[in-house]
Amino acid sequence: MMQAALRVSRGLVGWSVAALLIFIPAYAEPAAELGIITGSEKGTYYQFGLNLQRLAKQAGVDLSVYPSKGSIENVYAVYQRPATQMGIVQSDVLAFVTRVQSDPMLKRIAKKTKLVFPLYDEEVHLLGRREVAEFDDLTDRRVAIGREGSGTYLTARLLFKVSEVTPKETLLIDTDQALAELKAGRIDAMFYVAGAPVKLFTENVSEADGLALIPITNKSITEFYPRVEIPANTYPGQPNPVSTVAVKAVLISFDFRRRDCELVGQFAQTLSSNLAWLVKNGHPKWKSVDLGAQLKGWEQYDCVSQRLGRGGRAATTPKPSSGNPVMDAVKEMLNE
Repeated sequence: MMQAALRVSRGLVGWSVAALLIFIPAYAEPAAELGIITGSEKGTYYQFGLNLQRLAKQAGVDLSVYPSKGSIENVYAVYQRPATQMGIVQSDVLAFVTRVQSDPMLKRIAKKTKLVFPLYDEEVHLLGRREVAEFDDLTDRRVAIGREGSGTYLTARLLFKVSEVTPKETLLIDTDQALAELKAGRIDAMFYVAGAPVKLFTENVSEADGLALIPITNKSITEFYPRVEIPANTYPGQPNPVSTVAVKAVLISFDFRRRDCELVGQFAQTLSSNLAWLVKNGHPKWKSVDLGAQLKGWEQYDCVSQRLGRGGRAATTPKPSSGNPVMDAVKEMLNE
């Protein structure tokens, strides 16, 4: 069951993107109110949101970009926040939401949460003190795993669950605070799931800090998550490539009333027609985006697939009480 919930489809279906800066005149209506919820302001999701905002502005569209705690918050926000029609989330968060069938609200969230586009692989960054040589060394250590509600939090919990590695203490703090605690020597390691290079590490970590990226090669983990490498010199003081695992970042929406559906469809067409511009002018991770990659079990939003002239695929699904039913579903799956 866990394996089915976590497996990320690696099948890629290539399709070419149209020429640079072919904007859609019908989409440039004044009054269009479009929003995207992303992640922390130093994370890749937020940078992607700003890149999309800049692209949308050239098409005459005002796209609002909202920071957030991360993926778990984003799934629920796209469902219930006004003028927030899109969000970026991790594929393993989506997998959990789709498997919980016991609550009517979650069934609705699951049934109507739609894929706009798959984006890129997000590397699991595990940064720690140099004496922590590998993931299994986290046993009996103090480790920051991200704020509750973030994708980093969920992925870190899942890595510990499937590997049966048990830290001495896990701290639910955001990445900025975690890095400060790590530099001060009060914790041994921190997780950050985000597309490399992440701004927090490129701007705030130096060789003098005595920290290093820790490889994740545990066999139980690599059965669930695809293996990737963070190339040498991605970060200061990182002369060699580092083996780790990844999750897929995806752009999602919700099956809204038709006006919002049309807005999302038009925006998706603008994005697909201008991917080359994003590759040239946006975050380096745009270079690895394949908008045609298939994500198993998820249906592309019909307003997107119709705009792009191709059929959608079949979706799957989302238990509450913390005020965010998605969070409660995750806790249930983690047996908390």
